[in-house]
Amino acid sequence: MIGSDAYNYINVLNKAADACWVRNTVLNNNLANVSTPDFKRSDITFEEYLKKELSSGINVRMDKAVANVNLDNLKTTTYIDQKELSYRLDGNNVDVDVEEANLAQNSIRYYTLLDSMTQEFARIKMVLSRN
Repeated sequence: MIGSDAYNYINVLNKAADACWVRNTVLNNNLANVSTPDFKRSDITFEEYLKKELSSGINVRMDKAVANVNLDNLKTTTYIDQKELSYRLDGNNVDVDVEEANLAQNSIRYYTLLDSMTQEFARIKMVLSRN
């Protein structure tokens, strides 16, 4: 992480990319256990923490909200999804189609975040090179 409020936007993007990386691992684990009896799918919570941090200041511009984000509060929590629900007789609740769709969505999100960080660093480089 970069230790300056000027770079908090990049730090938030970095935390979000890290969360995508963890979600990718969790989703792949769900797919790997599609045939395991009584296995329950897992997912992560990150977006809720981000929304809470960004909405902590009422009527604050987004750039101010991002600058005030406490990065320590942006955590990734893994949870078991719908423990009581089972799609099959063997007690497993993993749906291959849903997991693959979630994996595709997560990959798009991850690469979008990386692209946003790259563009942000390019802007900083451009500003620094003009001086």
